[in-house]
Amino acid sequence: MSTTAQSVWTNCLNFIQDNIQPQAYKTWFEPIVAVKLSDNALSVQVPSKFFYEWLEEHYVKILKVALRKELGENAKLVYIIKMENTYGNKQPFTERIPSSNRSAVKSQDIDVPLNNKNPQLRNPFVIPGIRNVKIESQLNPNYNFENFLEGDSNRLARSAGLAVSAKPGGTSFNPLLIFGGVGLGKTHLAHAIGVDIKDKYPEKTVLYISAEKFTQQYIDSVKKNNRNDFIHFYQLIDVLVIDDVQFLSGKSGTQDVFFHIFNHLHQNGKQVILTSDKAPVDMQDIEQRLLSRFKWGLSAELQTPDFETRVSILKNKLYRDGVEMPDDIIEYVAKHIKSNIRELEGAIISLIAQSSFNKKEINIELAKQVVEKFVKNTKREVSIDYIQKIVSDYFQMDVDTLQSKTRKRHIVQARQLAMFFAKKLTKASLASIGSQIGKRDHATVLHACKTVDNLSATDKQFKKYVEDLTKKLSV
Repeated sequence: MSTTAQSVWTNCLNFIQDNIQPQAYKTWFEPIVAVKLSDNALSVQVPSKFFYEWLEEHYVKILKVALRKELGENAKLVYIIKMENTYGNKQPFTERIPSSNRSAVKSQDIDVPLNNKNPQLRNPFVIPGIRNVKIESQLNPNYNFENFLEGDSNRLARSAGLAVSAKPGGTSFNPLLIFGGVGLGKTHLAHAIGVDIKDKYPEKTVLYISAEKFTQQYIDSVKKNNRNDFIHFYQLIDVLVIDDVQFLSGKSGTQDVFFHIFNHLHQNGKQVILTSDKAPVDMQDIEQRLLSRFKWGLSAELQTPDFETRVSILKNKLYRDGVEMPDDIIEYVAKHIKSNIRELEGAIISLIAQSSFNKKEINIELAKQVVEKFVKNTKREVSIDYIQKIVSDYFQMDVDTLQSKTRKRHIVQARQLAMFFAKKLTKASLASIGSQIGKRDHATVLHACKTVDNLSATDKQFKKYVEDLTKKLSV
């Protein structure tokens, strides 16, 4: 069997993967493509000059060992650098560089001026015509770690955020994707990370932007024929925070430009922080190549806070606002408003306002009135616990039976229906749904949803189950 460039490189990768950290392998070796094998010289394609220099500086020894194991003592590695020309020319910039001779790189031949420091560079955040190249962070200093209280529901995400703010671009949490339902603190945490980085590293350029605004800026840049300025501007950022990244769904042009900006930032050791209302596995109409990059770092979920965390959040808010309130009132509000932190804080503000405007003492009676009105006037998000209870009652079984490991057909179907409605009516990820409904994995939930769809179309009795439960769960 003849030796090919791919087989040699695959063997090299197997050796390298066993000897370096998984994140480093993903970042620096998975993107490399074997191109050809000539005598003892293996040619590989790398995404950029920076990529090549990083490999030579940090991994030259392991590359030599791996290659010599395959091709002998006279083995050579030739790099082919391929960079997209962002100025509209579809031809790639390519230069061959022997690994033993770094001086062979001619930057003028292969470098696209990505880090253009020209003062005429258009900053999409300033008014046209005003000379101002300073990049304002767009961060809200009121969103910080001090008032983002830790609990079981957010511990992983908060800890990862602290690690990133201590060493932006220098942890394996790059990108850091924070996801969860409405009002659980995604935006707050994203801002807190940015604010902390600005405090610790004043020289770093940090920028917060919503995906919606990013999209609009991109559209404007295309209309005004300054797309390259738009790309170059974002390639100057040290820490890029993009809120509600799911908004890019279906927007292929914006996804394409973000893909190249992301690659440039990541390869240059810059930090990317993203928020989304769903996990990558649940995102629709996002290109696979982008989704794969979202998974390079850490995806951390913010879940609905438990009772103790809700009480702590309310006490912290009251303390910051200089308001005193009896513990029994705080606990009453925390017990009856569970869906998200935004509603929780909104209820306590309404309670203080009612007391102040009507000159009434804050007591349990007033709290009951306010909470009742607040819940009634707020679109309620159905919880997974509530869905399990309704489905269990409908099939005349208890929740423990629904969650059990039994394979009895009617129990399996009830469990699948609970998963189906949890996916349909909540913002929870597939993994979170599976975890809460009998400790299943996300693949089981996905299978359950497909099964319910199929049975609804072919089984009249099952279709009636779905219709009945839809009515019972309507809010």
